Amino acid sequence: MRLRFIKFCLALLTISSRAAEPALKEVFRDDFLIGTALNDWQVRGEISPHGGSRAEAEIIRRHFNSITPENALKWGVVHRETDRYDFREADRFVSFGEAHGMAVIGHTLVWHSQMPGWVFRESDGKPVAKEKLLQRMREHIHAIVGRYKGRVRGWDVVNEALNDDGTLRKSPWLDILGEDYIAKAFQFAHEADPDVGLYYNDYSLELDAKRNAAVEMLRKLLAAGVTVTGVGLQGHYGLTRPSASKIEETIEAFAALGLKVMITELDVNVLPTPGDGGADVSQQFAADPKMDPYTAGLPEEMQQRLAHRYSDLFTLFLKHRRTLERVTFWGVSDASSWLNHFPIRGRTSHPLLFDRQGTPKPCFDAVIKARNEAEQVKR
Repeated sequence: MRLRFIKFCLALLTISSRAAEPALKEVFRDDFLIGTALNDWQVRGEISPHGGSRAEAEIIRRHFNSITPENALKWGVVHRETDRYDFREADRFVSFGEAHGMAVIGHTLVWHSQMPGWVFRESDGKPVAKEKLLQRMREHIHAIVGRYKGRVRGWDVVNEALNDDGTLRKSPWLDILGEDYIAKAFQFAHEADPDVGLYYNDYSLELDAKRNAAVEMLRKLLAAGVTVTGVGLQGHYGLTRPSASKIEETIEAFAALGLKVMITELDVNVLPTPGDGGADVSQQFAADPKMDPYTAGLPEEMQQRLAHRYSDLFTLFLKHRRTLERVTFWGVSDASSWLNHFPIRGRTSHPLLFDRQGTPKPCFDAVIKARNEAEQVKR
C-alpha cells in the first residue's frame, strides 16, 4: 500500500511539473509550426515496443501543433499488394491530428526505400514497362492524396532523389522512368489536390554540390510550370556539422526560389557515427561498445554541448522565421528516436529535447531561452 501511495505521489509531481513547463507550440506560435514524427503506437497512446514512457502521449498533445507519420503513409505500409490498400494506420494518424487541432503532413509519396517489389516488376519478375509504372504511380498518388484531400496540409511528394554529389540517385524510378519521374510525381499530386502543399524533402542539403543540384532541379521544375510549393531540409544534424552558416545558406538558397522552407526531421546525434554521417537508411554497421558510450545516461558535459547546439539552431531558425513554415522533430523523446537503431541497431541515443522518461532536458530550456532572447532583440 505504501509503495502504491509513493508511486501515486510521484505521478502527481510529474503531472504538476509538466503543467508548469512552457508548451513549445505556444512559445513559437508567432514564428513557425512545431512538429513531431509519430508512429502508430504513439497514435494509439501506447508505449514503444522498444521501451519508453507514457509521458510521450502528454508531450505530443501539449507541445506540438503539427505531426508527420514516420511510416503510416509510406507505400510499403499503405499499398503492400497490387490491388489492395490498407488505410488503417493512415486513417488513425490523420484523425489523431484532426482531433488535436494539428497540421497534418503526409510523408511520403515517392521514395526509393520501403517500396514493395511488385511496384517495379511484372508477375514474371521482369521490370515493368515505363507506361505501366507511370500508371501505377498516378493511381497510387491519386488514391492517397485524394483520400485525405482537404485534411492534409502538405505532402512530401518526392523524398531523397539526390546523391550527396548532386547526381540523381540510382533507383527503379530513375531506371525505368528517367529523371522525368520527379515532375510526374508532383503533377499527379497536384491533380489529386490542387490546394495542398507539395514539397521536395531531402537530407544533407547543406552540402554544396547537393544543394546546388537541388536548387537547379527545382528551378527547372518551376520554370516548366510544375507545382512545387516547398522544400524540406531534413535536419539530421550532429553537434558540429553542418555549420550554422551552411544551414543558413541552404535556407536562403531555397527561399530565393520563392519556396516555403521547412526543417522536417530535426534531431542532433551525440553518438560517434560511422560512415558518412548522412541519413541514407541503407547504411548499417555492426554493434561496437565504443560506438555506444552513453548507455547509463548523457553526462552533464554532453548535455551542455547538446543544449548549446540546439540554442544555436533555434537562434538561426528564429532569424529566418519569415521564411520557415515549420520545424519538425524526428521523434518525441529519446526513447522513440530512430537513431537508437541507425546506423547501428540497439544503441542508446540522446538526440531530442525529452529524455527516455519524457523529462525535458537542458536543450529544452536552451530552446525556450533562445526564443526569449530573440524576442528581446526584436524589441
